[in-house]
Amino acid sequence: MTPSSSGDRVAVELAEMRGEIRTGFAELNGRLDLALERTAATESDIDALQNRVAALERDRWPLPAIAAVTGVAGAATGMVALFR
Repeated sequence: MTPSSSGDRVAVELAEMRGEIRTGFAELNGRLDLALERTAATESDIDALQNRVAALERDRWPLPAIAAVTGVAGAATGMVALFR
């Protein structure tokens, strides 16, 4: 082996390693892009669900108030029946 052939072989190996590294980084970038897209989609789904829950909480029936009105109406009906 002459020094020039050994140097050429090292250069070829380095070029192959550079290619493999670039390919690996490209694959990682693709995976990261996919993960970012999924994260963005998940965040938008969570925001939509939070908005729906907030709307349901605003529009729910005021059950304690209805119970109080029903109790007062029952008491009034009882009082009317008692005094007749």
